Amino acid sequence: MKKVSTVAAKVPKNFSQAKLTIGLDLGDRSSWYCVLDDSGSVLLEQRLSTTAKAMREVFGSMPRSRIALETGMHSPWISRLLTELGHETIVAHARNVRLIGESRKKDDRLDARTLARLARIDRQLLSPVKHRSAQAQADLTVIRARAGLVRARTALINTARGVTKSYGERLRGCNARNVNPEKAKGLSPELQAALEPLLAAVESLSEQIREYNQRIEQLAQQSYPQVALLKQVKGVGTLIALTYLLTLEDPHRFRKSRDVGCYLGLQPGRRNSGQSEPQLHISKEGDPYLRTLLVQGAHHILGPFGADSDLRRWGLKLAERGGKNGKKRAVIATARKLAVLLHRLWVSGEAYEPLRNSHPITMPAAA
Repeated sequence: MKKVSTVAAKVPKNFSQAKLTIGLDLGDRSSWYCVLDDSGSVLLEQRLSTTAKAMREVFGSMPRSRIALETGMHSPWISRLLTELGHETIVAHARNVRLIGESRKKDDRLDARTLARLARIDRQLLSPVKHRSAQAQADLTVIRARAGLVRARTALINTARGVTKSYGERLRGCNARNVNPEKAKGLSPELQAALEPLLAAVESLSEQIREYNQRIEQLAQQSYPQVALLKQVKGVGTLIALTYLLTLEDPHRFRKSRDVGCYLGLQPGRRNSGQSEPQLHISKEGDPYLRTLLVQGAHHILGPFGADSDLRRWGLKLAERGGKNGKKRAVIATARKLAVLLHRLWVSGEAYEPLRNSHPITMPAAA
């Protein structure tokens, strides 16, 4: 295997006069970059380490250039670093650049060259995206870490339930928030001995999740006062509101509130051709975790404990006439409406009126 050098390549003299376009194909340990001049000729193709030091050595010595890279694990911090160095940075949407993703000749060097050529022709061919700021990413990491603990706790609880059922017994009263070794007391001695460490681990995870909940509440109160605007909607708590704010970050990036539903992948796909207009599933683009939280909020709004509101009435009416899968479609549609409503409240700062568009329900007079 070739050794990857972190030493910057010697920059040709004509770099200072040329208008450069650079394609950067990112890898976990090493990356490839390709430099094109204003006529489209390849000036340099080189491998470098995927480290901040190597990036600064290579791109810090170049004149202001247009640099294209794909979305990925390292793209947030690298795009910020390149922008700090004065370059025009384009972060391409990896799923939309099919010329690279579906190529039969997939190679890091060729991918970097393709990125450079697309960026040179028209940046819109790359479906550019905007990464969030470093502070927003750091705050969102707290929420992501909590989500990881929740997934781990759910997996452990499912394991405990499955083991007891396969033994002909059941783990009673197994609420995720209060699982502890005491729950195994009604089981046989063999199962108690086997499940005690597992249930203790679940109890420990629950305690850590509660600590994360407190951190998230403090973060919202200290740094994000807009959370209070979004929490006016019953069914939206601090977790949903803060995740929404940090994921979108800038409300003015959308021309209208309805665009948020499409951005989060809650809009049905389209494949219209001629007279054919098939009904497709939602696109599921955008952030999957925020989409999951909005769906959970929609379940609460339409559920038995949801407060009366225009949104709830609209969703229940849609579920009634939706046929076999009416409830599922109503939940997704309500989640999309919820995303639009939260953006509207965020931008306008107005007070939320749950029954603005509906007439109040009046009970018939007694006979």
